[in-house]
Amino acid sequence: QVQLVESGGGLVQAGGSLRLSCATSGTSFSIKPMGWYRQAPGKQRELVAAIISGGSTNYADSVKGRFSIARDNAKNTLYLQMNSLKPEDTAVYYCNGRGGYGVGPPNYWGQGTQVTVSS
Repeated sequence: QVQLVESGGGLVQAGGSLRLSCATSGTSFSIKPMGWYRQAPGKQRELVAAIISGGSTNYADSVKGRFSIARDNAKNTLYLQMNSLKPEDTAVYYCNGRGGYGVGPPNYWGQGTQVTVSS
């Protein structure tokens, strides 16, 4: 049962931009998408950006100044605007969410969307 659905990945040249989206599917209204992670081949999954308590944001050092996370609460959709993309940003990007309208554990994951940045 898919509950978080990512979209927006693709192939882009270095220096380009992409915007990822993460929406809940079906009747998963209690799940709130909170953050983006990525996993490159042979590497561990890592945090890219997240919206934390009080609406503050947290970014990996490697993406600060280039990526921006935002959420449309009316649509319960999370976005990741990625600018000035680099080949090292190539990875599968996953959306992570919390149940209980955002106060439960971060147990929900999307299926991932591939981002490939060519040099």
